[in-house]
Amino acid sequence: MRETRPRGPRRHDGTGPELPAALVRAVERAGYYPAVVADVVRVALAGEEALEHFVHPETTFDEGDEVRRHVTVLVLTPTRLIVAHADDHTEGDGRTTPPGHPEQVPAAATGRTYAMASTEAVPLDRVTAVVVTHVVDRPERYRPGGLPREVTLGVAWGIASRVDLEPAACADPECEADHGYTGSVTGDDLSLRVSADAEGHDAVEEALRFARALSAATSGR
Repeated sequence: MRETRPRGPRRHDGTGPELPAALVRAVERAGYYPAVVADVVRVALAGEEALEHFVHPETTFDEGDEVRRHVTVLVLTPTRLIVAHADDHTEGDGRTTPPGHPEQVPAAATGRTYAMASTEAVPLDRVTAVVVTHVVDRPERYRPGGLPREVTLGVAWGIASRVDLEPAACADPECEADHGYTGSVTGDDLSLRVSADAEGHDAVEEALRFARALSAATSGR
């Protein structure tokens, strides 16, 4: 007699070993569909060891005061930086369906909300900059080893850039000639702001720990 199995969502195999317990706890603590987020990270890891991680949940409000949730997961492996994003979408909300998404959003609004998760695996030798901005309250009272009030972690690997232009000027204050424009091109692939007031001191400490590990990994050491 042929065995029949209950039908349900199919599972994908070959996703590699289990995620480190600390990473699983961080994803669960973020509270955004942890099973979905853990699975997409596991696929992106492809069996590589997760050396360090940082999970950053964020809640925003759109123009209609609708709550939007977003979570970013960063994982450092011996060879790559894994960047995972997951957020909420609502069918018919006017958003553009991202390229490559398997399901086109119907034109008619149904109000059905779904989660979309994407991952990017960046080879460490492609990372061109790790930028950490510290905001410190009362710097005159700062002591070595203290935590800043907030940090912003920026990582660039050449996919996205921001161009800032402004009119060029010369040293002559009476000069009225047109000197064209001057500007700069800044890598803008990833930027995460972590505030002790909003996320707590532990989140700031975790962001700094990940930044140190990523800086060391991309320095060639």
